[in-house]
Amino acid sequence: MIEYSKTIALVTGGGGFLGRYILQELLNRGVQTRIYGRKKHPDLEKLGVCCFCGDIAQGDKLKEATRDVDVIFHVAAKAGIWGSYSEYHACNVLGTQKILQVSQQNKVPYFLYTSTPSVVFTGESFEGADETLPYGKNWLCAYPETKAIAEKIVLQNNHPNFRTLALRPHLLWGVGDNHLIPRLISKASAKQLRQVGDGKNKVDLVHVKNAARAHLNAWESLVTKNISGKAYFISEGTPVNLWQWIRELLKALQLPPITQTIPLSRAYQIGTALEWIHRIFPFLGEPRMTRFLALELSKSHYFSIESAQQDLAYQPIISHQEGIQELVKAHRN
Repeated sequence: MIEYSKTIALVTGGGGFLGRYILQELLNRGVQTRIYGRKKHPDLEKLGVCCFCGDIAQGDKLKEATRDVDVIFHVAAKAGIWGSYSEYHACNVLGTQKILQVSQQNKVPYFLYTSTPSVVFTGESFEGADETLPYGKNWLCAYPETKAIAEKIVLQNNHPNFRTLALRPHLLWGVGDNHLIPRLISKASAKQLRQVGDGKNKVDLVHVKNAARAHLNAWESLVTKNISGKAYFISEGTPVNLWQWIRELLKALQLPPITQTIPLSRAYQIGTALEWIHRIFPFLGEPRMTRFLALELSKSHYFSIESAQQDLAYQPIISHQEGIQELVKAHRN
């Protein structure tokens, strides 16, 4: 058993969306908490959280941040679907290698890595697949490729005195989200949201509170069971029809509905053209469509969480409907 009050935990990216919910789980248990990120968070410091600032790829202050730590939740990453490979590689691969090295030097016993189901991306649909899937190919963007490289490194570093594990939460959502929900709201408000594909594709979602609890369960299981060196898909257990879910969410948030549909083949062509244009003219920023995005919006991708249920005793703690109600309330406020 873990003596929480005598334990020190470090959360990289602890000021971010998922990181904050993991922090709250730790604080609720009386764990001494530290975070590592690019900036200070006075609101978290008021709660007793110790903040270390630095570039994870450079390793600034990592030695100090990991000293006497009992468990590390490595959540920090460069996410997104657009940007230079070197930037993603620096944060997601070199940063992970750096914290692994320093953690082992400081004899941290437990290391949990927040991965993504995109590490198995191939451009095809996945329907109920499990962790026996091989790593992906034909990546189309740097995020899934660099996360796959990093996950492999984390699991390869597992040994009896340094036990590692990777979690793959799928499509995080909830109050405080700064990726999925804001993008949907922005596109819908501007009446730029189009359904891609036939609208029949199903996907996994995971509310951020469920993902955070899964991380705590994983830590407890690492301590008490022989499960290290593995990766686990994390979701709400029941896939949803992606476009039906989006339409219901927009209606609940009183946003303009989706009125137009674009075939996958056309969206893929547009993504190809826009990627080419935006590479020539980088000042244009992120393209409205990419090949990766076209496939993600039109293909089914949901996974079995049986392994997480068995090994981590994982069960969602908040229902999908409760999450929607929270989100709508926060949006109206």
